[in-house]
Amino acid sequence: MELVRGLHNLRPRHRGCVVTIGNFDGVHAGHQAILERLRAHSERVGLPGCVVIFEPQPREYFAPQAAPPRLTRLRDKLALFEEQGIDRVLCLAFNRRLRELSAEEFVQQVLVDGLGVRHLEVGDDFRFGCDRSGDFAFLQESGKRHGFSVESTNTVAESGERISSTRLRQVLEEGDFQLAERLLGRPFSITGRVLHGQKLGRQLGSPTANVQLKRLRAPLNGVYRVSMELDGTIQKGVANIGTRPTVEGDGQPHLEVHLFDFDGDLYGRRVTVVFHEKLRDEQRFESLEALKLAIQADLAAARAQWGL
Repeated sequence: MELVRGLHNLRPRHRGCVVTIGNFDGVHAGHQAILERLRAHSERVGLPGCVVIFEPQPREYFAPQAAPPRLTRLRDKLALFEEQGIDRVLCLAFNRRLRELSAEEFVQQVLVDGLGVRHLEVGDDFRFGCDRSGDFAFLQESGKRHGFSVESTNTVAESGERISSTRLRQVLEEGDFQLAERLLGRPFSITGRVLHGQKLGRQLGSPTANVQLKRLRAPLNGVYRVSMELDGTIQKGVANIGTRPTVEGDGQPHLEVHLFDFDGDLYGRRVTVVFHEKLRDEQRFESLEALKLAIQADLAAARAQWGL
């Protein structure tokens, strides 16, 4: 799979493709259905399938602190696209210049001049361009003028409800990881590099791996039963994700994982933490001793659930 960062990196060889556009946060089952349609159409016409995404996501650009928490970072999203058989990803920087493009300018500069689009797959509620002035009907008219076809993607539902990134965030907030797995088509996980932290876990009797989040906000908050695959072996443990209100910190979300009966060196490794069950919300304790007792209770509860 090829990643192209920005319109200025498009070359003549990139023209002529089948395209879809969106944030694709989570790359959930609904997204996967769109990507499957894209891949199938690209195979039928013998052209590459291209996904156009934005970094940052538009709502992160307009209101970073109020934007919904990321389900997938760019690196993870790209890996999931590759698993889905996508040939090319065009990642556009969402900045003032892109924001001010009219719908007509977006079609002309990105889809026609940049990609030479032959077929476009989008949701019938897709909006784009300055002030979100472009819609599905506008794309259909543009396709007639510029010679590309446009199809709307079918809504994918689970238990009668549309699968969306918003619904997935709500399900994760409620701690329903079984439903989250059905919406995603895989268990919910967070991948990041293990960094050196404050070593507070060691002082509290439960050393933890500090997993880099690289998010303004985290999609989870609390204490969870988790697992991690290391060198072909599933390691079981407990994770805390939140701002650590009991200890003085930077106010940013952190992911700390304690693995049972493990004393290996994880520093610098990229790891994937799989979430299975929420044990409790994050809370502020009056003392480190009270926090230590709560951690011991969390570990005991998780061990019992794991049958350890």
